[in-house]
Amino acid sequence: MPSDTSLPILSEGVHPFDARGVAKRFRHAAIFGALSALQPGETMRFCNDHDPLPLLQQLKGHFGDDIQIEYLSRQPGEIVIDFKIVG
Repeated sequence: MPSDTSLPILSEGVHPFDARGVAKRFRHAAIFGALSALQPGETMRFCNDHDPLPLLQQLKGHFGDDIQIEYLSRQPGEIVIDFKIVG
């Protein structure tokens, strides 16, 4: 886990989730669980060391239009994405 990569400043209703500290075999289940716990209008700020393209497809399939996905950083080794629950 890079020591110089940190999550951007958080505001109310934005909850950090650093996937780099979650074992790979539990990662997707933990992400889905965290997102399912959010209320409409809340955001999970996701940080990872790689671009999770298969995960994004799974999330869109599961949550559909109830989730907005916005990249804040898409640099190699430093991926930060906001997942906002809208429905």
